[in-house]
Amino acid sequence: MGSLLFNINKVLKKYIKKFRKLTKKIVIQLYQIETKLIPIQKDIIVFESNLGINYTGNPRCIYEEMVKRGLDKKYRCYYVFNDISTKLPGSVTKIKRTRLKYFFILGIARILISDTRQPTYIRKRKGFTYIQTWHGTPLKKLALDMESLNMGGQTNLEKYRSDFVHDSRAWDYLISQNSYSTEIFRRAFAFDKTMLEIGYPRNDILFHSNNPESILKLKRKMGLPTDKKILLYAPTWRDNEFYDKGAYKFTRAMDFDLLREKLGDEYVCIVKYHYLVKEKLDWSAYEGFVYKFDMCEDIAELYLVSDMLITDYSSVMFDYSILKRPMFFFAYDLEEYKDNLRGFYFDFLEEAPGPITKTTEDLVDSIINYNTDDFKEKYQMFYSKYNHLDDGHASEKVVQLIEKIINL
Repeated sequence: MGSLLFNINKVLKKYIKKFRKLTKKIVIQLYQIETKLIPIQKDIIVFESNLGINYTGNPRCIYEEMVKRGLDKKYRCYYVFNDISTKLPGSVTKIKRTRLKYFFILGIARILISDTRQPTYIRKRKGFTYIQTWHGTPLKKLALDMESLNMGGQTNLEKYRSDFVHDSRAWDYLISQNSYSTEIFRRAFAFDKTMLEIGYPRNDILFHSNNPESILKLKRKMGLPTDKKILLYAPTWRDNEFYDKGAYKFTRAMDFDLLREKLGDEYVCIVKYHYLVKEKLDWSAYEGFVYKFDMCEDIAELYLVSDMLITDYSSVMFDYSILKRPMFFFAYDLEEYKDNLRGFYFDFLEEAPGPITKTTEDLVDSIINYNTDDFKEKYQMFYSKYNHLDDGHASEKVVQLIEKIINL
């Protein structure tokens, strides 16, 4: 009986999947007709963070700057989510990604603000403005600069490049955190329109809330201890370690038992997953030492509450450096990652403004014996190169641009 039910369930899932695929195809066709018949609505602004996965990053900060100025009541704002139960401030309508309303609103919107690529079926029409905020300064090679591809099962590099260019040609504005990124983005994204060299809106909070009162409030909100130092462990994802397309694994290369044994009296550890990592690991064995935050938590607040960062090749290094706090690089797979997965834009070993280690033992030792003076010069060079545009006012600058576009 159980076997029969299993087979029936399997068949039903198969046909439901086919039905959804057919429905989506019909909706996309309707969307393409709509964009030819219904005029642009000049007061509609659509926001999306990480393909609807969460409410974070540059789009969130730009939207909240609009709320701060009361512009969420002046314009019709929509935020795209996979889960519309997400709570947001201000006057905004949440729309579920890839559903009928999503296509209808996107088809008549005046402005789209997104930090990732859009699907290839999204049309660029006259009067529609696409502000691409992107999501980080690059260490690892991007888009047209990539020489090989093994990303979530995708191996067709030419198609990947073609899809990327299809999207980037629709961008009217692209935000850059620094002049280093600008040079790379122009080439890697084949982008020849307006570059906004203004720093990242998501980093404004690191200027406005980097004070004891705000930090204490955040720690209490997150349920973090206030009598211990906090390590933030925020690694990137590995292109070739995945469950499915867009669902990557969290690799437990770090020995958390050793970390707790050596540092647990003085520290606790926040583990922050990348938004593409889909894991439900059991951390109960480390209760009181490890605090896990998933892809839905905005990492900027975690930067503020932490005393030091442990990362690998993630772009978090370029944001965290604004705080001038210690950074440690747990690069257990450095050669594999650099030589076989992505490739780097600069000499990571030379520029990293903190200790680079490959084992938990060496990491612990570097934390215990860390001396600020050992990395003072490197840190200042790193900051000058990558944070020279961040000033706490990037969100304001984008909102001013939005008003200018709408009032044209």
